[in-house]
This record gives sequence, C-alpha cells and structure tokens, in this order.
Amino acid sequence: MRERAGRARFAITLHGGERPSEVQWYFREQSTLPVAIQRWELPPGGSEGMHAHPPGAEALEEVYVLLEGAAVMTVDGERFDLGPGDAVLAPPGTQHDLVNPGPAPASVLVVWGPPGTAMDWASFRTGRASRDAAERDAAAQGTGE
Repeated sequence: MRERAGRARFAITLHGGERPSEVQWYFREQSTLPVAIQRWELPPGGSEGMHAHPPGAEALEEVYVLLEGAAVMTVDGERFDLGPGDAVLAPPGTQHDLVNPGPAPASVLVVWGPPGTAMDWASFRTGRASRDAAERDAAAQGTGE
C-alpha cells in the first residue's frame, strides 16, 4: 500500500499557533497502529502553539522529527534548536510548542498517540543495533546511559 505525497493534504491552525500549517495524515484509515503519522509543513513564522496533552484518558505522546528547514521546539521551558534529522519527544502533560523561525518552510514528521508500553525491539536486528549504538554513544560521553 502506498500513499502519495500531498494526498488529502489540508491547512489547519493548530493549538492557537501562528499561521496555518499544511498537514498530511498518512494511512489515516488503513493503518491499525495506535499512532497518527503526519507530515506538517510550517510556513516561515508559523507555529503549532504552546499547549499540553494532559495525562489521563486523552493523554498523547508526540515525537517530532525535522525533515527540512529549521525549527525551534520548546518543551516545559527547555528550548531545542532543530536541524534536519533532529527529533524531540513531548511526553504527556508537557507544555510544548514548535516554531519555524527560518525564511523557508519547515517540514516535520509528527508521530503521536496514547502512551503505552513499548514493545521490546531488541530481538530485531535494528533494535539490537540501535541499543548497541546508544550504549556506545553513552560510554563515549561517560554518561553510562
């Protein structure tokens, strides 16, 4: 199953943000994963709007991955300047906002859904390789994490 870029794309102003963003929700009706997978395009000066998804029945956890452009993400007062490939996690209950400070559109992959128990991916080759790389990086930084 394939979904073409731009299919069912729509403009929306999120959480009182500045300027509408263009959004494409991938496989909204076909996927049974408990997450939404969306590509957002924030115009220059655009933002999502500071907001939180409170813990409880409607809690959401969000992962933001910058694909193109520049963005600034704030999570509970901590600022993250993002370049392509950088990612930020917004856990349930955190105040967060995404802003495009750049002169060009910012393209962001956003994956969100209810928090739950993560599957142990260690038995998969990419799971083991990811775990090993994280351990190597932590040892090199002396953090032990």
